[in-house]
Amino acid sequence: MRALIFSKRTWKEIMRDPLSYIFCLGFPVVMLFIMTAVNKNIPEEAGMHLFEIQSLAPGIAVFGLSFVMLFACIQVSKDRSTAFLLRLYVSPMKPSDFISGYTLPMLWTAFLQEIITFFVSIMIGFTADVSFQPIRLILCLAALIPAGLLFIGFGLLFGSLLSEKAAPGICSVVISVVCFLGGIWMDVDSLGGTLAKICHVLPFYHAVHAARIVLSGDFGDAGTSIFVLLLYSVLIFLLAAFVLREKIQKDLR
Repeated sequence: MRALIFSKRTWKEIMRDPLSYIFCLGFPVVMLFIMTAVNKNIPEEAGMHLFEIQSLAPGIAVFGLSFVMLFACIQVSKDRSTAFLLRLYVSPMKPSDFISGYTLPMLWTAFLQEIITFFVSIMIGFTADVSFQPIRLILCLAALIPAGLLFIGFGLLFGSLLSEKAAPGICSVVISVVCFLGGIWMDVDSLGGTLAKICHVLPFYHAVHAARIVLSGDFGDAGTSIFVLLLYSVLIFLLAAFVLREKIQKDLR
């Protein structure tokens, strides 16, 4: 009950911030329309299929999750910088209640974001005579759950370690890394060399890759990407939970 009450408060704080609607819900949709327009102006001879809606939608979905990380980071760092958490530290709440209270509303935000992103993608697909199979969409949403936990974990980690002013800047760097090394705007597999190897080591590539191949129905090496993503997600989330717990206990001393 303590975690649920705290999660409701966190959810209300997210909903009060107009930037939540702009970046978490609106910006991914805007990017869908922009990149779809760009795709229409790419000559067929170029052989570029990255911005076609079937490939674009999973990439934008992962891109949107990076903003959930930003808001998780801002919320935790803001609470740490005010007297709010100090007052809660003397309450019966445990560190696990704080972690759950931040995670649950962020997961709900991520879920809403994915639903809106894929709904708009379906509408765009209708205009181009492209259909999405419901089963593949459900599987794609399931494949994105570890990615959501990964970004929430990053948000909790940065929010616990950094100040309210420094945290958003670091998150912006991570968002840029997700865009360029995750394969959202470019075909990482065609690059080759050291850069491609770096991309394949990072979890962001596997988040985008797993979502794309699951949605396409050609599962191929989806299991490998999902396993790597799960491993990263568990490690980052456990690290974030440990750091947040240590910060709480340190402030209590």
